Amino acid sequence: MIKSPIRVGVIGFGFVSKTFHVPLLQATDGYKITAVSSSRPADVSAMLAGVEVVSDAKALATHPDLDLVVIASPNETHAPLAELAMGAGHNVVVDKPFTITVEEARHLAAVAREKKVLLSVFQNRRWDSDFLTVQDAIRRDLLGKIVLFESRIDRYRPDVRDRWREVPGPGAGLLYDLGPHLIDQTLLLFGIPDTVQATVAKQRRGARTDDFFQLVLRYGEMVATLGASSLVSGGSARFAVHGDRASVVKQKPDIQEDQLRTGVLPGSPDWGADPDDATLYEGVTGDTRTLKTARGDQRGYYVALREALLGRAPNPVPPEQGATVMTIIEAALRSEAEGCRVVPDLTKEERATYLASV
Repeated sequence: MIKSPIRVGVIGFGFVSKTFHVPLLQATDGYKITAVSSSRPADVSAMLAGVEVVSDAKALATHPDLDLVVIASPNETHAPLAELAMGAGHNVVVDKPFTITVEEARHLAAVAREKKVLLSVFQNRRWDSDFLTVQDAIRRDLLGKIVLFESRIDRYRPDVRDRWREVPGPGAGLLYDLGPHLIDQTLLLFGIPDTVQATVAKQRRGARTDDFFQLVLRYGEMVATLGASSLVSGGSARFAVHGDRASVVKQKPDIQEDQLRTGVLPGSPDWGADPDDATLYEGVTGDTRTLKTARGDQRGYYVALREALLGRAPNPVPPEQGATVMTIIEAALRSEAEGCRVVPDLTKEERATYLASV
């Protein structure tokens, strides 16, 4: 039985760990980061004084004095390190994308069941202000029957950088980077789509991996379009949702990532307070009104995980959900290659893992 504080080992100490995992874990009661795997011990010590630094990721995965291993290393290492950690009896959090392939995802889910450990996928953007606001509007039936759901994460990053996400290889590119967030949020709202159709492209000068994608998920006659680009300097809404009675538009994205980048501590007075409210457009009258934006708090993931580890709540993002997201990504890649709609090839358990909230 795990006792509080939960002893955490973090594999990888790059942008994702320093910006998300470490601050969120430090700001959530019940966790203690005791070890980090990194080739830059000085960077770790500067942020986490007194924490053990292990140079070898495999050694940390099998470290004997841990309750939880958080894997935030390059994408192609997720599956082998997660399996190694679970083999040592550890509970595991894997950053998105969960794995590179559906086969890997399903294998990890089977290992977690065999070893009787908790395996979870870090889907922190379920606790973003923009998503929570749109989710609430849909659940309150403010729009009527949803006919079009548009979700985008656009950025202006014209320069191709020499980093592993932009170098050709397993799990590189924008679809693997931002696709898991957009897909997960959509599945939470609407469940499993009938078909997936995709356009995936390299649009920046010198791009070596995809820096644009658009997915079209069909739910009968309802259409969900999900997209991301590295060459949008402004003007696109984060969410636009249209129903047969009204529409809601949330223009700007959640601010927590920007806050974390600038050193704002989770839980501080302004944490997650999004100044950009959504707008509701009434179809019949043409009237508009403001929908107050919900407060975001990505600590919600680690709060829910803590409760699961202590046996008081279910796993917030089980591996079957991770496998389902990877299935949608593989369907999108096949659609782009073959120029057709693709039916997601899901198991019965995976089809049941996302229950639509609308």
